[in-house]
Amino acid sequence: MAAEATTTKFQNPDFRPVPQPPDFHPEIAVTAHDGLRYWQFMIAGSIAGSVEHMAMFPVDTVKTHMQAIGSCPIKSVGVRQALKSILKTEGPSGLYRGIGAMGLGAGPAHAVYFSIYEVSKKFLSAGNPNNAVAHAISGVFATVASDAVFTPMDMVKQRLQLGENSTYKGVWDCVKRVLREEGLGAFYASYRTTVLMNAPFTAVHFATYEATKRGLMEISPESASDERLVVHATAGAAAGALAAAVTTPLDVVKTQLQCQGVCGCDRFQSSSIGHVIQTIIKKDGYRGLIRGWMPRMLFHAPAAAICWSTYEACKSFFEEVNDSSNSSTIT
Repeated sequence: MAAEATTTKFQNPDFRPVPQPPDFHPEIAVTAHDGLRYWQFMIAGSIAGSVEHMAMFPVDTVKTHMQAIGSCPIKSVGVRQALKSILKTEGPSGLYRGIGAMGLGAGPAHAVYFSIYEVSKKFLSAGNPNNAVAHAISGVFATVASDAVFTPMDMVKQRLQLGENSTYKGVWDCVKRVLREEGLGAFYASYRTTVLMNAPFTAVHFATYEATKRGLMEISPESASDERLVVHATAGAAAGALAAAVTTPLDVVKTQLQCQGVCGCDRFQSSSIGHVIQTIIKKDGYRGLIRGWMPRMLFHAPAAAICWSTYEACKSFFEEVNDSSNSSTIT
């Protein structure tokens, strides 16, 4: 009664209570997207990218050999034949040539990739989680930025992957010789092609991933949290496979530009995409534009599953850390 009297006594008739929805719970707002800060997205993306590329590196090596045209030791189109040739020529270690360059490039590039994607998605989606256009555009922004970081080391990686006859002793030897013999521009000879390839790849990838993830969660919403890892892995695999199949021709062009002049591979007079495509068709027919499509899909489907599940696991870890920190601050 005393509480009622006190409330009535000090109540101002000019102020009316604002009705709140039944599910309203006043809490301390967290301004960071998904409860994470920018640097946490970067760390999660860096870990996810490194795990993905290291795990799938042998498949990427097979693809690179299949796509390189010229007098290189391996010229067969079949996955099995290419794998046998690598193992026969160099042994199992041949599948991991250039992995050092991948390690140096994948972490920083994916840190940029996922942090740009998350920030852009938050801004463009305007709170609508079903906005596929926002997901696709955010993916394009992310790939343009991350490719600027990754392309130089990707070029080094692919040159080293061509085998012991590639004349390079290691990552730093390749970097120094390319700088001395071809100049800084050689590291970015394929950047335009890479962006033109990865822009549609990423647009398809992110849109498919978000749509598939949402669809899987809607099928069984009551068990979505328990099967979270399976959902992310399945959605990632579907997105990776579809995006890889669509963009294989441009990936062939990228490999050609990055490996030109190495191990007897063709050197192009121009880095024009049209010129490279004409050369490939003239030498290998239209099938040359889809060389390596199978290992590319075999790479990107599990790679995307590994990447997304690792990324989401890292995000969950940081969310728990932030929640614990916020709880301790409140108490």
